[in-house]
Amino acid sequence: MLLSFEETQIILKKYKIPYAKSGVIKSEKGLLEFAKDVGYPLALKISNALHKTDVGGVILDIENKKELIESYKKISKISKEIIVQEMIKGEKIIMGAKTDSVFGPIVLFGLGGIYVEILKDISFRLAPITRVEAKEMISEIKGYDILKGARGKQGVKIDELETMLLSLSDLIVKEDIKEIDLNPVIANSKQTIAVDAKILA
Repeated sequence: MLLSFEETQIILKKYKIPYAKSGVIKSEKGLLEFAKDVGYPLALKISNALHKTDVGGVILDIENKKELIESYKKISKISKEIIVQEMIKGEKIIMGAKTDSVFGPIVLFGLGGIYVEILKDISFRLAPITRVEAKEMISEIKGYDILKGARGKQGVKIDELETMLLSLSDLIVKEDIKEIDLNPVIANSKQTIAVDAKILA
């Protein structure tokens, strides 16, 4: 069973996993109020779907009120439960944890996008993990130099990635769930924050 947005948020908060400013909206008025409070750019996505992008349920980089209303009308044809969220720029990372039928609880880490889909650049560890193991998971992927700040770019906060991995490890060991998928987590020189989370119970 896929947990709702609200149920997912409760678990993330319990384990101190930061999540981008988001809200479930049910009207155009609520949408515009969120935009006024948070500012642009924004993203819209449908809630309670395993593969949101595949069904056209994600619209990113919304820059103004006109774009926001048009995007809302478009996406509300797919689903009535819509999430509006602040847009955050940075490196896309995939993190997760699941209870494997053979090995038990495991934690995974990798760069998102093309790196996970084509290069399969992912590291795994049995949970629970230590901070040393979290550090190893991050440093052993092929894309580690990107996280450190390749070609003059500022690196991400590696220690925050480690802390998030430790939180996932703790969560999968203690909670009665099958799987948690944070994809993506956005990391930059200022923050590390999940922008999408799915939990299967």
